Amino acid sequence: MKIIQSITLLVFLLFGFISCNNKEQPSNVASLEPLAYTLYTDRTELFVEFKPLVVGSTSKFAAHFTILGENFKALTDAKVTVSFIVGDNGIKNSVSAPSSPGIFRLALNPKTAGTGILVFDIVTKDYTDKITIENVVVYPDEKTALVKQPEHAESGDVSYLKEQAWKVEFANMAITKQNFNAVIKTSGQLFSAPGDEMIITAKASGVVIFSDKNTIVGSAVNTGSSLFTITGADMTESNIDASVKDAKANYLKAKTDYERSKLLVVDKIVSEKDHQQVKLQFDNAQRAYNTVAKNYTSKGQRVLSPMSGYVKNVLVTGGQFVSAGTPLAIISKNKNLLLQANVSQNNFGSLPNIRSANFKTPQNDVVYNTASLNGKIVSYGKSASASTPFIPITFQIDNTGNFIPGSIVEVYLKSTSIPDALIIPTSSLIEEQGLFYVYVQTGGESFQKREVKLGASDGINIQVLLGITEGDRVVIKGGYQIKLSSASGALPAHGHEH
Repeated sequence: MKIIQSITLLVFLLFGFISCNNKEQPSNVASLEPLAYTLYTDRTELFVEFKPLVVGSTSKFAAHFTILGENFKALTDAKVTVSFIVGDNGIKNSVSAPSSPGIFRLALNPKTAGTGILVFDIVTKDYTDKITIENVVVYPDEKTALVKQPEHAESGDVSYLKEQAWKVEFANMAITKQNFNAVIKTSGQLFSAPGDEMIITAKASGVVIFSDKNTIVGSAVNTGSSLFTITGADMTESNIDASVKDAKANYLKAKTDYERSKLLVVDKIVSEKDHQQVKLQFDNAQRAYNTVAKNYTSKGQRVLSPMSGYVKNVLVTGGQFVSAGTPLAIISKNKNLLLQANVSQNNFGSLPNIRSANFKTPQNDVVYNTASLNGKIVSYGKSASASTPFIPITFQIDNTGNFIPGSIVEVYLKSTSIPDALIIPTSSLIEEQGLFYVYVQTGGESFQKREVKLGASDGINIQVLLGITEGDRVVIKGGYQIKLSSASGALPAHGHEH
């Protein structure tokens, strides 16, 4: 009986011991959450994270510096100093290089509680910059800091780290209100401007012989460059060689008769009337000979380029017989072009308000502006024709060498002004199932995906009617990378100090 009682007591003691050791220990120990700031100057973006400043405690800073420019690249070569200033007193810490590209690790150990400013000074070989954070608090102890820190709230923002953004084409911009234009989007075509092209024709009948490489399509020619030779060869009719010989013979005979007539009229052997008739025959023979013999050599009559430019088209083949007046080739200066856009009759009333246009060629995605090409409106139609329901509007522009006459182009005609419009680059847009979105940067590594309602587009920029407000920083490059990163749910290893 005593043995049973002893065993029972031992079991109760064992359960009591297990129960005591299995009591839940506190799992949620309060800790200081890091502070995060994102600030911009004209040259630099700063995204910095650090724990709240506490007297006698070292706070480590992970300062991410991005050079603002075309692609927002990491700052890799600079000296960075962080200073905390309260009144006339302060402390500071400097590093002369980043711990990894773009990330500078600094630290401060404040000795006095109070509110001051945090200053980051940047010195590079190209420029200097200063970024200031106002109203930064140093707490007397960690307990006070814990009491004062705000409650953490889930924002639902997409995370995209600086280490990711620095490896791709990425940029954002602050949206401001500005003047824009109502846009008429349509199609058009590029043509050579009048006087910019010339058709070369045969001046005599004969067989065409090409002159070296000058008659290859696309080759450059100068004024007076030889393009073709028209030869009589063994032709029994319409022989240029025979024509020149006949014209020369007639000219020499008429010249001899005229020289003799000049002597006879002095002695009044022939009348003045007969002399004038002989002179007229001589003038006609001389003119005929000079015309047919112009540019003529022993090989035939040369056809020369009347202007500098390039050979746009060759209309004959070597050895082909041509009659006088037959088109041989087209020479183009390729300096001026006509941009003709086709406008719907619904927009006829807007034509007088159009001053410029953007257009895009099939060769690339570059959008050109008529104003930057010295463009001017040549004319716009007053009515539609029987062959087309559209009304043409025509610009003359300089050809910078990027345009091919005859190309079909996409045209954005700029009409009446729209004041105080919110404008973003078209590269900002992300399309999903017919809806358009943009990413707005809400913090250094935080982004919101917002649906936007769009207005007019000029091919470069587009008006946003709803979805963003003035001052929002919209991602204009790299939006698709953010989308892909958020869809994968994977983030790279993060080196920030918390």
